[in-house]
Amino acid sequence: MEKGVIRNTDFSFPGQTGFYRGKVRDVYHFEDYLMMVASDRISAFDHVLPRAIPYKGQVLNQIAAHFLEATRDIVPSWLIACPDPNVAFGYACEPLRVEMVIRGYLAGHAWREYESGKRMICGVAMPDGMREGDPFPEPLITPATKADEGHDEDISREEIIAQGLVSAEDYALLEQYTRALFERGSQMAKERGLILVDTKYEFGKHEGQVMLIDEIHTPDSSRYYYLEGYEERQAKGERQQQLSKEFVREWLMQYGFQGKEGQIMPEMSDSFVTHVSDRYIELYEKITGHDFVREDTSHIRDRIGTNIQKFLDSRN
Repeated sequence: MEKGVIRNTDFSFPGQTGFYRGKVRDVYHFEDYLMMVASDRISAFDHVLPRAIPYKGQVLNQIAAHFLEATRDIVPSWLIACPDPNVAFGYACEPLRVEMVIRGYLAGHAWREYESGKRMICGVAMPDGMREGDPFPEPLITPATKADEGHDEDISREEIIAQGLVSAEDYALLEQYTRALFERGSQMAKERGLILVDTKYEFGKHEGQVMLIDEIHTPDSSRYYYLEGYEERQAKGERQQQLSKEFVREWLMQYGFQGKEGQIMPEMSDSFVTHVSDRYIELYEKITGHDFVREDTSHIRDRIGTNIQKFLDSRN
């Protein structure tokens, strides 16, 4: 067992009605509520990597809470409380079966598609003559189907509605929320000397109301560039300085791994694990403007379980 990290949890709480393990979060169901434990697992190319990253779960949980609180005036949120630095508690929503991806700049998956010669993504046209890191004339919404297992797939608005994944009325609301959230996230990033390049939002319904669920504007769901030097780097055709999980994907690609069949995942050294942890903490401090408080992780599993139980007791 790795020390100082939480890879998996297997708690059993009074009143618990179900359990689900996602790529990163362990989710405990209670009647009308969910308890999400952000583990220190890290995923890339839809695969969970073999090593856990110290403090990653705390970073993700606290960044997500920061932005969910900062956007409550735009869209209702599932989040009610954070009983522990790694834990979020909120309403159980019925997830809508699409991820709302929005892209302000040509990067990541969109760039890889563009570089291969494609000029359409999710039924949306990308202008000719763009370079990696260039801004789109206006942000593009490029949704993806939400896969239970394997890769999420690009899909167009028309296909989403035709397949009945989301009603036309609800989808119009998702687009409205997505653009407003991206505008708020971009403004908050700019104030911190960052550019919000692209991100994704997930929504669900609770008692008929569309709510924002999961995490937002974290390094797992978003890509950031540093604002300082952006114009100069673009003018020179240099790669942009990123604050995101892309560096983990690039490290894997260096060793020939992109999650495809037959590829072997490389071993992560202790020094690389520390580097990833430091990068996550750097993003937390940069994006929130707060110093990161490293919680005691010597008995992290016991700490999380105790804090959840105390919180549940306080609600009874």
